[in-house]
Amino acid sequence: MPRTRRFEPGLRLAGLALAGLGLAGLCLGAFSASVRAGSGTFDADHWRRVFARPEYAPMPTGNATTPEKVALGAMLFEDPRLSGDGTVSCATCHQAELSFTDGVPRHEGHDGQPLDRRTPSLWNTAWGLSWFWDGRAAGLEAQAAEPILNKREMAGDVRRAVEILAADASASRSFARAFPEDPTVTRDNILKALAAFQRTLVSPETKFDRWVKGNDDALDQDEMAGFRLFVGRARCVSCHTGWRFTDEAFHDIGLPGTDPGRGAVLGLKEVDNAFKTPSLRERVWTAPYTHDGSLTTLEDVVDHYADRVIERPTVSADLPRRIELNATERAQLVAFLSTLSSEDPPRPASLPARTIALGGDAQAATTFVGQKNRRFTPGAVLLKVGEVLRIVNDDTRVHNVRIDGPGMSVNSDAQNPGDTVTVGFDQPGRYDAICGVHPEMRLTVQVEP
Repeated sequence: MPRTRRFEPGLRLAGLALAGLGLAGLCLGAFSASVRAGSGTFDADHWRRVFARPEYAPMPTGNATTPEKVALGAMLFEDPRLSGDGTVSCATCHQAELSFTDGVPRHEGHDGQPLDRRTPSLWNTAWGLSWFWDGRAAGLEAQAAEPILNKREMAGDVRRAVEILAADASASRSFARAFPEDPTVTRDNILKALAAFQRTLVSPETKFDRWVKGNDDALDQDEMAGFRLFVGRARCVSCHTGWRFTDEAFHDIGLPGTDPGRGAVLGLKEVDNAFKTPSLRERVWTAPYTHDGSLTTLEDVVDHYADRVIERPTVSADLPRRIELNATERAQLVAFLSTLSSEDPPRPASLPARTIALGGDAQAATTFVGQKNRRFTPGAVLLKVGEVLRIVNDDTRVHNVRIDGPGMSVNSDAQNPGDTVTVGFDQPGRYDAICGVHPEMRLTVQVEP
């Protein structure tokens, strides 16, 4: 994970300006090289420079990232007390196992109707220049406030949340540790902690990064062909550039709909229908796609750009028109896009592990089962009625525990690396457990009187 570097006082604006110029330079360089790639040449060294990961994650001077602040932010991220009715949290929509999205086109709001836009992923937001699909927030601290206050999302009352958290001795101690210079529960400290936590959400290296580092064998033949199309004839790199695969700009990509997007923020009809270029990192786990969730698969995304773009005056000049791609080439593009995602949904270390209790006293667990390397170890256990089984995800993958037996049929949530599932058994007999994500994982639990 890239380290975090603090901006020096007085250099914040200059740093952002230079970052913008650097991004523009990358875009121009990327376009120039894509022309060369389209003409038959491929400059691997150039593309390795364009897509190289930075060594540091940026950090503003007014909100230093500390372990105590990140831990508090991670706790608040999952705390429903920030919502008006105490039933939803940031994690309700931004689910770690779905790359901090929610798996639906548009999440249902408090009024029972779909929200206006798709839940965006939170990976790598530390490098952002603006936030939300329309870029209306200028900082992560400002971004953190909007879903809490939005009447259709969390419908929160920050003043009430401050009172509730201040009355909680454990929460108060966490705020004091996170903000020793201002050891109180305040609105600003809540937002600073949430933003500090989000800045730690850095997507892990994938097989494409191994290619960037010089391993020519990291990508197979189809993936490499897809990459050549991506930076060449398909011109995807015109907008999806840099290590996060986004130019941080706003484009009308020719989708149907009347949402003005960036146009409403700027008051400019010339950029109506324009939305922020999403990063392509960990996108395998974030379907459906685009600001309105209207494209179901990566195949649909490629098909849209190839032959479904709606022509109108606001369509981005950077958008390629009617790309001639046969079925094999489209599949190769999808193969390359998949190399930008991990093999299993990654979970950042800054998110604390959970215990998912499926009956019984979680503190009384007596028997341990691991899940490393996509297998339950041991594969069979013997318990007595009343004993509690502890199943720990000591793997690098997301799992799920489903158990069926006499008088029992239980199903855990997504069990991320480090998470524990505890299960109590109050009847004798044989119980069969599987992982819903990896069904080849099997566990037999024999419970005796």
